[in-house]
Amino acid sequence: MTTHTWGLLAILVLSIVALIALINSRLRLHPFLALTLVSLAAAVAAGEPAEKIAESLETGAGSILGDVGVTLAFGAMLGRLLSDSGATDRIARLIVDRAGPRSLPWYMAGAAFVIGIPMFFEVGLIVLLPLIFSVAQRLRDDHGVKGSPYVALATPAIAALCTLHGMVPPHPGPLIGVSGLHANLGLTIGVGLVCAIPTVILAGPVYGRWIAPRLDVRPDRTLVAQFTGERAADAGTPADTTEPARPRRGVPTGWAVAAVLVPVVLMLLNTVADLVPALPEGLRHTLALTGSPVVAMFFGLLFALFVVALPSGVGGEAIRGSLGESLRSVAGILLIIAGGGAFNQVLEDSGIGKAVESAASGAHLNVLVLGWLLALLLSFSTGSATVGIVAATGVLAPMAATQSSLTTSLLVVAIGAGSVGLNYVNHAGFWLVKESFGMTLGQATKSHTVIQTLVSVCGLLMTLLLSLLA
Repeated sequence: MTTHTWGLLAILVLSIVALIALINSRLRLHPFLALTLVSLAAAVAAGEPAEKIAESLETGAGSILGDVGVTLAFGAMLGRLLSDSGATDRIARLIVDRAGPRSLPWYMAGAAFVIGIPMFFEVGLIVLLPLIFSVAQRLRDDHGVKGSPYVALATPAIAALCTLHGMVPPHPGPLIGVSGLHANLGLTIGVGLVCAIPTVILAGPVYGRWIAPRLDVRPDRTLVAQFTGERAADAGTPADTTEPARPRRGVPTGWAVAAVLVPVVLMLLNTVADLVPALPEGLRHTLALTGSPVVAMFFGLLFALFVVALPSGVGGEAIRGSLGESLRSVAGILLIIAGGGAFNQVLEDSGIGKAVESAASGAHLNVLVLGWLLALLLSFSTGSATVGIVAATGVLAPMAATQSSLTTSLLVVAIGAGSVGLNYVNHAGFWLVKESFGMTLGQATKSHTVIQTLVSVCGLLMTLLLSLLA
């Protein structure tokens, strides 16, 4: 490699160190501001023409928001509608109520897996807390579950939710990877699900069976009463809403499941259309339109609104308040995504991305391992899985352009798997789990941190296994 290439690599390393320092220093700079500042400094240091730096920042931020931002907003609204209408509760109880004591953790993993398709980790866990607490109370004196029933049920729920959140579109992390690496969306969903199923099994019910007898976890009684009482669902409604969160009429189970799966099915149909050349041209164009992420998520939102939420008895005013609240909750994520897009564009326009490609090619590093490791270290260091994904995607985008379609999709999954590992005290999800279940710091580490790290490692191993087919 040339001296110039080494210089660009040094700028990248210093940029990442600066990003970590700005987010974790006493300043506690917001990741969006830190990403913007680092992007600007990297562009100047790499010698990008001054008149093009602002264009790089604007193009990168605008491009990623156009690809992912609107889809993320629709996804947040969809998840809130499903929660407020009782659709997710219906799915969860349908799965869990038919299980015996020994099989309950497996059924809980199944419920969390389905619910985790459209919902963020934190939202999905809050939705599942009433179910986890109420079922755990039934199991407290049952000898079929050894150790803490709360840990036995929470472990598979955490494993399923974080696996879907990190590795499978239409979650924002994988969508960022699909957009930045130009991966095939349907193929990424397919391989993501293939990687997710054994990952959830190992990190969920299997690990839960081992760790539950070793942790004496007892959530606060007041919190348990709040989540298992008649108005437990009120925890997810806006404070100014006077209507009860629990719907006046039950949601039919079939419609509840359909509302969760509509966006994913539309995206997968688009991929199937690409693989079947005999399809009529008009049908192919229609599936291409409805299978694009933003349109698929929008149709899923409309389906949930008119087929599930309104017929269930949730009032229009309550729906509008819930949708507005759901958008406020993802505003920070949107800004981080924009900052990550700007950083990625600077890496490309300044030539740093090409330098990384040259160095990795010369070192013969496995691109899946490299993507996983970058996302893991950045997520652990900054406390943000999104930062880990956007930065790793930007660094590896030039390398992905030379890979096969399957490898590129597997790279998206590997990066997402890396982003959920080593989830510790600088992650919001860690504290949500710790406080919700009344855990000590050590108990939260042995449960939540280890679960997500198992998900991360298993996800990487599955991508490496599937890469043998590429």
